Amino acid sequence: MATWQCVKQCGACCHLDPADRPDLEDYLTPEELELYLSMVGSDGWCVNYDSLTRECRIYDDRPRFCRVRADVFQDMYGIEPEELNEFAIECCSEQISGVYGDRSLEMVRFRHYVGI
Repeated sequence: MATWQCVKQCGACCHLDPADRPDLEDYLTPEELELYLSMVGSDGWCVNYDSLTRECRIYDDRPRFCRVRADVFQDMYGIEPEELNEFAIECCSEQISGVYGDRSLEMVRFRHYVGI
């Protein structure tokens, strides 16, 4: 069975361009939406994403909407805890494909690590 996990030095989720995420106001509180928009750099990437190391500079203190946890996904998206694994795999697959491409090294690494 495939098991979701974050793949280090991917960063696809750090591409925050609001044009690619038109439904932000559906799952973020007004305060979170304001924070989210303040994190978007001119290139569409999170201002906290270090493109050289391909890591988050504020990982331990990142906002709730940057965390893949059962309680967060249930609150934000209505995803039941037992559905989190499948939902997170699908979300990451779509995001990685959109940012880097379906045949990218990032996608190959993700599929390998999660077992798909």
